[in-house]
Amino acid sequence: MLVIASCSAQEQIDVLVVGGGASGTAAGIQAARMGVHTIVLEETPWLGGMLTSAGVSCVDGNNRLRSGIFGEFADSLVARYGSDEALKSGWVSNINFDPHVGQEILTNMAQACGKLLDVRRETVITEVKGEAGDWHVSYRDSRGSKHSIRADVIIDATELGDVAKACGVDYRIGMEASEDTGESIAPEQANDVIQDLTYVAFLKDYGPDADMTIEMPEGYDPSPFYNSCQNPLNVENVTGQTIWSPEMMITYGKTPEGRYMINWPIYGNDCYLNVIEMSHEDREEALKEAKRFTLSFVYFIQTQLGMKNLGLADDVFPTSDKLPFIPYHRESRRIVGEAFFTMDAAADPYAYKEPLYRTGVAVGDYPVDHHHFRHPDWRELPDLEFYPIPSFNVPMGTMIPKDVDDLIVAEKSISVSNLMNGATRLQPVVMQLGQAAGALAALACIEDKGVKEIGVRQVQEKLLDSGCYIMPYLDLPKSDPHFKALQRIGATGVLRGEGRNVGWSNETWFRADEPLRGEEIYASELYGAITVDPGEISVGRMLELVRSYGGRVPYGQLSDWWTQLGLNDFDTQRIATRMEAAVVIDAAFDPFGMFEVDYKGYFTR
Repeated sequence: MLVIASCSAQEQIDVLVVGGGASGTAAGIQAARMGVHTIVLEETPWLGGMLTSAGVSCVDGNNRLRSGIFGEFADSLVARYGSDEALKSGWVSNINFDPHVGQEILTNMAQACGKLLDVRRETVITEVKGEAGDWHVSYRDSRGSKHSIRADVIIDATELGDVAKACGVDYRIGMEASEDTGESIAPEQANDVIQDLTYVAFLKDYGPDADMTIEMPEGYDPSPFYNSCQNPLNVENVTGQTIWSPEMMITYGKTPEGRYMINWPIYGNDCYLNVIEMSHEDREEALKEAKRFTLSFVYFIQTQLGMKNLGLADDVFPTSDKLPFIPYHRESRRIVGEAFFTMDAAADPYAYKEPLYRTGVAVGDYPVDHHHFRHPDWRELPDLEFYPIPSFNVPMGTMIPKDVDDLIVAEKSISVSNLMNGATRLQPVVMQLGQAAGALAALACIEDKGVKEIGVRQVQEKLLDSGCYIMPYLDLPKSDPHFKALQRIGATGVLRGEGRNVGWSNETWFRADEPLRGEEIYASELYGAITVDPGEISVGRMLELVRSYGGRVPYGQLSDWWTQLGLNDFDTQRIATRMEAAVVIDAAFDPFGMFEVDYKGYFTR
């Protein structure tokens, strides 16, 4: 609980980011890059949160959607380890790394911002209050000294949404009822159940003759781990999940430097604890059980599986117990925001009741993945593991509290349903949300406006300029000269993508190289009644249609204009592609720039 504290002289700052985790670090870097003086306050000694401080250094999803600061981070990992292939050291992910390496990279990225970004570690927030249009935040540093900051905009990037609560934001915890969200697989009645958390451990091989067996944890019980892998202690597998070999279990999260991330689901070290509404001190006490449970799993691996040569790595975390600074929180408070993102909105964005897809500021492609096996009533909960959805984008309005001004919420506390949190909680999505939060906050400061006065399109344009996706299309990399045109036209809905589930892969394609068809043009909402015959449309017919509806198509040598747009093969008889249509519509009409959208995705002008 945040309490009032006496403080030293108050600092004035443009943007204050509370929490230097995955989203908070990205938010601070983005805001500073836009020329806005920013401070990041972080409780631990490290930047990166779940990526580093919690040890979840095997990235879930977005391997083919690397963009923005997350993309820069991934590129830095490739440079550090030598190749993309080197990052595929563990089978759970295509991007694996050692936590201390991730922390070094993020620290270097923050330091590159110079004096515009001030990162203050090992700080504890003691008070947050709004007064006279500003935010006043008090905190205590590692020496116990008290400080105060006055900020124009504050970003809550804490692990559990603590700042949002202190600011009086309405929020939800647990599962909503299906009648409240419209999600068919949600429970009939709401409950307070959250996902299991995990205290990750890192093991390393100390040699075949080493005995690194830890002291038996207090209250040690091996039975929760009997089915963690194939071994003589296996019992009836009530989950129906695959029981892997010991080798597969251990190498699941192997890092490029040969360490083993122990973040094993189902019968591993997931632990059910709901510490969200606890005080800072009570959380620390409660989380001792999660640590004890993980150490019990380590002891099981060493003694029951005969891997005594694998010991807690002594060269990853500078902690007395060799465990991460924080647990992996899969779920937190979820604010009531200006937009509410559900699983149904992600599953079929064009049929959903609101066109939220037009407002995307982050993209993801991971399934809806929930961890509930350690909850005592897990059998009564919905079957949520890897519920199929296509790749998706997250609406900007999910970060903006409905009833509080000049506060932006990132990390896992955005306005999504409990179900959808199973996909939006992953590291790449959270980093992108942080970058969007930083861009939004910086624009508000630069233009001297309230956060809610900044348009969705302004933020999206800034993100596109920063090499980010706003639509989850796999057709073109961000380096392609037509990338922005496809992203912008996709975000208007004039031409629409197609979501697909291909085995494990969740995808969305613009279908850039497919023929342009009249029945697939959705422009009437912007330009009134438009009559386009169904069927394939030639290049010449497409240009005639664009000109007839007022598009800025020059007279004269159309082939020259076509070339100036970066398009090839000007042949009026040839069938136009959807990519060519996107480029022409973007240049001739600029519907993205001309028509602002509100937080629900409806056109406002």
